[in-house]
Amino acid sequence: MYLRLNSLAMQSLVLPSGMCRSTIAGLCRWGLQVLFSLFYIIAPVFLMLASGFFAARTGLMSRDAIDGLMRFTQGFAIPCLLFNAVMTLDLGGTFEPRLLVAFYAGSILCFVLAIILARVVFQRRPGEAVVIGFGALFSNSVLLGLPITERAFGIEALSANYVIIAIHAPVCYLLGVLVMEFSRKDGKSLVNTLQDTFRSLAKNPLMIGIALGFVVNLSGYRLWQPVQAWLDMAASAALPVALFGLGAVLTRYQVSKQIKEPMTVVALSLLVHPTITWFLCTQVFELSIEFTRSAVVTAAMAPGINAYLFAYMYQRAEDVAANAVLIGTGLTVFTASAWLLVLGI
Repeated sequence: MYLRLNSLAMQSLVLPSGMCRSTIAGLCRWGLQVLFSLFYIIAPVFLMLASGFFAARTGLMSRDAIDGLMRFTQGFAIPCLLFNAVMTLDLGGTFEPRLLVAFYAGSILCFVLAIILARVVFQRRPGEAVVIGFGALFSNSVLLGLPITERAFGIEALSANYVIIAIHAPVCYLLGVLVMEFSRKDGKSLVNTLQDTFRSLAKNPLMIGIALGFVVNLSGYRLWQPVQAWLDMAASAALPVALFGLGAVLTRYQVSKQIKEPMTVVALSLLVHPTITWFLCTQVFELSIEFTRSAVVTAAMAPGINAYLFAYMYQRAEDVAANAVLIGTGLTVFTASAWLLVLGI
């Protein structure tokens, strides 16, 4: 499990009281202290990603082994993590509608902006434009958002993240599939689209883990201690193994020469979405700093693998989706650091 930022690193972000702020030397020292603190938070997450990337690139792990690793995380470990988290959530104190509005208003606005830019600026066909929009809609809330939030603010700060994650896939997929089916010429009817979408979500292991977590939470029952211990073991493996697997999977994508469209998706994901969310959290809804941090960090994450899976499912703009995931994940190390500064690490 990731360690919480220690007090020494936290203190290093405060300007020394006796230092003359106008001196270049003093500012340089403070800047180095800030960089060290941010590196302390971000580095372990991306070192785990880099480890998976290196293992796949050098052949230490075969493609089948990587696929098995991702099936373990997506089909077992992460569902256990989400089940465990939702089961213990304080629903009365954590489920804040304004938190969800702040996050998803920014997400949906970026989805719309990306579609408009794809159609008007890049002259993409309707279905391709929806895929590009989906990349700006679906942030990597689990594989990147959870570990970075935990590293920066501690494991107790994750409750608001889980509230956002609980409806993340249903909201994004339902919106993306509906717009896609209405946009393409060979699209399905509304009834068939809704049926297929809900059927797919009902079979999704992540959604099953979240749903069962709500059932146990609302029932008031607690698991038998040996079962809880087993669940804790499975959950503890989820994020490190998933990060390793994500790094390995990224070796399958290559940065193409045409990067204007992927960079547009990345800019919306890493800059516009968190800016909108931060503004709504702080200036409109005046949410607590805990809710604001979780919402903004989650909003500031790169497009998730689901962005590519959505493109692959519809066989449209796959190159744009793959490049957005690859470039966005790489740039998150810098943009996430900047957002952590804004949030007052």
